[in-house]
Amino acid sequence: MTEHFAPLVAGQGPGLLLAHGAGGGVTANFGPLLDDLARTHTVVGADYPVAGGTLDELADGLVATAVDAGVEKFAVLGYSLGTAVAVRVATRHPERVTGLILTAGFARPDARMELALDVWAELLKGDRTLLAKYLMLTAVSEPFLAALTPEQVAEAVAGLAASVPAGTAKQVELVRKVDTRAELASIAVPTLVIATTLDSLVPPKHSHELADGIPGAELVEIASGHGIGEEAPEAWLTAIRKVLR
Repeated sequence: MTEHFAPLVAGQGPGLLLAHGAGGGVTANFGPLLDDLARTHTVVGADYPVAGGTLDELADGLVATAVDAGVEKFAVLGYSLGTAVAVRVATRHPERVTGLILTAGFARPDARMELALDVWAELLKGDRTLLAKYLMLTAVSEPFLAALTPEQVAEAVAGLAASVPAGTAKQVELVRKVDTRAELASIAVPTLVIATTLDSLVPPKHSHELADGIPGAELVEIASGHGIGEEAPEAWLTAIRKVLR
């Protein structure tokens, strides 16, 4: 039985379904974009269940959430782990998907990502401040971090430490299992892949692999670390808007 997630629904217009990243959430990952996107689209999103789930279950749950909200067809905006969810939505429910926007994503984790996941999973078991420092180190680009004052860095670390979502460990484990390479060639909707070129957590080569595997996909590069919503929201929104128009 497909689980229906607690939805966030905003705006009016064509459907836009959001799929967030591991250790994130709809507001955490897409917050700076939501008001603008809702001006022209019915935006539907939902945080993943605390109990976790397979890629199929997350994809089916998001689709069910959109349909419950009266949104029968939609483009899917995926971020990080959400890009794999978006790809699975497109391959399991092709009749509902009008397009894909895949940001800071990957088709499968490589050795570098596996090491990052190992450390992330261990730090989740202990000191959340140390975990937050690790996430700042890996998910924030050097230029963006260098521009912050020591006080701003400390504030960001404290905010991260206090806002680790329940269910993060399950999502980190799911990242290890992702492998969508075999289904990329079957995607038949317009697709934009957005590579975050200063990303050390999910380096841009992963976005190139997605773009190379999806027929006709367009690749856009944005100078940002993994946390593009904080580092480059306007550039991200501009790229998304170009496709949605």
